[in-house]
Amino acid sequence: MTFCGYLPHSVPPMVVEHEISLTFASSPSPRYSEVYDNMMNQTPRMPSSGIPIEIVLTILEAAYFDDRGSPDVDLLSKCTLVCKAWSLHAQKLLFRRVRLCSHSAFASFTRAVDRSSPRGQILGDVVIQMRAVLDYNQPGCLNQSSLAVAVANCPNLYELDLAQYGCVAAGKDVIGSPAQERMRRPAPSFDEHSLALLNAGPRITALSFSNWSENNLSVLQLLEVWPSLKSLSITGTSPVLSPDVTYTPFPCALEELRLNCQREPAKEFLGWLLGRSAEEKSLRVIDLERQPSPELLDFLVEKHGETLHSLAIPSFASHEHAHAAMRCRSLRELRTESSCSSPVIFRQMPEVIQHLAFGLDPDTLLNPIIDLVKTRDDLQAVTVNLWRDGHRHPQLACLQMACACRGVDLRLTRDVRRMRLLVRGDPIVPPTYPRTQTLDSMQPAVRSVFVA
Repeated sequence: MTFCGYLPHSVPPMVVEHEISLTFASSPSPRYSEVYDNMMNQTPRMPSSGIPIEIVLTILEAAYFDDRGSPDVDLLSKCTLVCKAWSLHAQKLLFRRVRLCSHSAFASFTRAVDRSSPRGQILGDVVIQMRAVLDYNQPGCLNQSSLAVAVANCPNLYELDLAQYGCVAAGKDVIGSPAQERMRRPAPSFDEHSLALLNAGPRITALSFSNWSENNLSVLQLLEVWPSLKSLSITGTSPVLSPDVTYTPFPCALEELRLNCQREPAKEFLGWLLGRSAEEKSLRVIDLERQPSPELLDFLVEKHGETLHSLAIPSFASHEHAHAAMRCRSLRELRTESSCSSPVIFRQMPEVIQHLAFGLDPDTLLNPIIDLVKTRDDLQAVTVNLWRDGHRHPQLACLQMACACRGVDLRLTRDVRRMRLLVRGDPIVPPTYPRTQTLDSMQPAVRSVFVA
């Protein structure tokens, strides 16, 4: 039979007795220092230095911007102290954008980017955006020659954001005075030495100049320094061409122009500024932060509307402004912050429109915008700022449904500053809209140096 059937009978084995003696001894306990040394000598399974630096850099880049769209300086500063492997990479991110508002900040910066040391060369090479303030009312302010030296130490700099404030006699400054009074304060022009240093420095492509003084010459001096400009933003005092001076044609073919002047710039200045751009049909973006006159907008559209990709003004409520926008048949982006726009402008949007931004309140006509969402295949995103009770608009749900069905990104905000942050990216004309502010939007040549 098989094993499963039964167990055969067997004789039990003989039991043998053994004598066993045991001796117990207590071992001496190790000293605390020995235990600590053993723990320190053990290799952890995943040391911080063992994490691939590519993963660390990806995480730091993802956390680079804070909620306000600015570099998270506090986070990056702490990351520089984590370990030696992280330090240089975090510092390179930290130095991507620098801000100089005083002479002491300039002194610290020049020590950090001292090109006599390898580390200083690395940090100087990764600076691509600089924000500087020339405020002659402040003690220990940054001066023009220091600014020129700082720029010269950054060979890959492509954007300079410069603010200039006029000087007032001691005891005559009034805190909270109106902007028009602040702009009557004098400010010195750039001296020849500073201009020579700027001329010998990097070929920047984006200049943002905020002039809060009565000096009209400074912006013209800076425009002569960089024939490589592609993006230009002018804020504050309107530039004026002197009738007694013969100006050489402006050599830059601009791709982006942003204006926020206290007084509307004269057509003579804009004609001189955009002459080369009109010849080469290079202008792609016009952003007017103050409502332009119908004559000014018509002048710009007549010269550049054929190739314009993005147009932004505060309001398209009037027929003249709406008609000017409708003449731009290559628009990829239309932006306004007003909740009141002529409905005809949305009905006449070109087929290539990719991004639409507008304000919304209970009285806004949404039917033309909903129809636009349903009929424009290239539309990628709609940005809406909700003004008073805008979230109660009876057709807001229809807009949300239309965007969801068409795969259009609907971005809602209740803060106009947040809206501006969403729609304004880095000063590089993008291939598609809406614009974004990311590390990937940097110029490829700068990017390769940055991550090396």
